[in-house]
Amino acid sequence: MKKLTTIAFLICAIALVSFVNKGQGTSDEGKGKKKGWVSLFDGKTKKGWHIYRGEGTGSSWQIEDGALVFIPSTEKGVKNGGDLTTDQEFENYHFSVEWKISEGGNSGIIFNVKEDSVNKKSYLTGMEMQVLDNDRHADAKIHKHRAGDLYDLIPSSKESAKPVGEWNLAEIIYNNNELKLFLNGVNVVSTIVGDDNWNTMVAGSKFKSMPGFGKYHKGRISLQDHGNKVWFRNIKIKQL
Repeated sequence: MKKLTTIAFLICAIALVSFVNKGQGTSDEGKGKKKGWVSLFDGKTKKGWHIYRGEGTGSSWQIEDGALVFIPSTEKGVKNGGDLTTDQEFENYHFSVEWKISEGGNSGIIFNVKEDSVNKKSYLTGMEMQVLDNDRHADAKIHKHRAGDLYDLIPSSKESAKPVGEWNLAEIIYNNNELKLFLNGVNVVSTIVGDDNWNTMVAGSKFKSMPGFGKYHKGRISLQDHGNKVWFRNIKIKQL
């Protein structure tokens, strides 16, 4: 009888835990996530993307082995590149992309970009997570310009970039002005966009003369043409 009572107790306990877990849902749902991951790149075409303000043919952006690749043009006077930009705007999101940089290369992921007739460059409004060869590019000698940094504003809390030739996982979480950057699973930057500390940082940066910089909480995402070969793949986003 004692054994049966124990078994009955265990069954009730398991049922209770199952009920509680069912009520809690997944960890994402518990944090208020509205939708799952959505792919922004099908690995075969540039559907869903365009050159910022249509100021280039975009032919320097090619697709190789399921990755978007920027290949610098060798034709003088021909504008084949430009920042590759999403057709859609995003607000409150978790963005994820893998990148790989060429030797001595420089690029970036520019986000919350306001594309219009006034802002001729994506960086005039959008913030940038730096993509860089830290070992060979001159920018790496500048504080706040290394891979994973919030460019010219906040340096990475920890060096986590992989060497040239290896893929890096970059994540940008922007939610109600709270910004977090992750590089290879490490939270390298955390800040609040628009507070007093933010305004002080911007005033002391190269963006101080750009009135629209960091002012938009909804915008496009651009992959930067900095003139160097760079790869991007597994591009996806989740609405928060």
